Amino acid sequence: MPYSSNPGYPTYSSVTNLLGATSVFYALDAKTNWQPDFEALEKQDLSRVKIMWVNYPHMPTGTKATEDTYKKLIAFGKRNNILIVNDNPYSFILNKAPKSILQIEGAKDIALELNSLSKSFNMAGWRVGKLLGNKTFIQEVLKVKTQMDSGMFYGIQKGAIKALELSDKWFEEQNEIYKKRQQLIFELADKLHCVYDKNTSGMFVWAKLPGDQKSEDMVDKLLYEKNIFVAPGTIFGSQGEGYIRFSLCVPEEKITEAIKRF
Repeated sequence: MPYSSNPGYPTYSSVTNLLGATSVFYALDAKTNWQPDFEALEKQDLSRVKIMWVNYPHMPTGTKATEDTYKKLIAFGKRNNILIVNDNPYSFILNKAPKSILQIEGAKDIALELNSLSKSFNMAGWRVGKLLGNKTFIQEVLKVKTQMDSGMFYGIQKGAIKALELSDKWFEEQNEIYKKRQQLIFELADKLHCVYDKNTSGMFVWAKLPGDQKSEDMVDKLLYEKNIFVAPGTIFGSQGEGYIRFSLCVPEEKITEAIKRF
């Protein structure tokens, strides 16, 4: 049984279902700044839980990782013999202090971390990523991975190598672009009287709708009345009800056009 967050990236539970396993969801909410409630977790039956998926900076909320959360995750994993897998693809986007769960003492005993060039280097679709952890865990993954594929196109590998040789200036320039888009999205969210956190990372803005408005009702309203599409929070889990998610993967002129429709 794997643990997956609610709200969270739907693929974690989808892969679980494909394997014939059962997902157990742990709730995240704004009251705890979208960090796990370890007291509540410990009260559950953990005897069959083998893996816990975590994702900071968090998608869809953009909440940044905290050292305290990472420490608690490692202690929780060791105490309950649960492998902690942190998916960390947004670590360099709108984030001046990237963190890795493997920075925590003892993390390699119980944790793996994923990262991707898709987000950090605009290589979405190239399928270039990395998995970090101790030798024992990696060897177990390779037993399956080596039977699924046999390497990728050499040209893509060369491109990835070149990307990894880029200086910090690349991230600075990309984050300037994302920052300008983010400021415009904030303006658009204000038009909808939403509440949002300005201190987030990643390529999205997670916004709370006013009153008791339903996510999908607002999405339909925007689509049919303004020809604007945003993602309903409910596609990320039941805890996403009352929220919508804006993307920063849209040019500034398009966001400005959307704002003018109000």
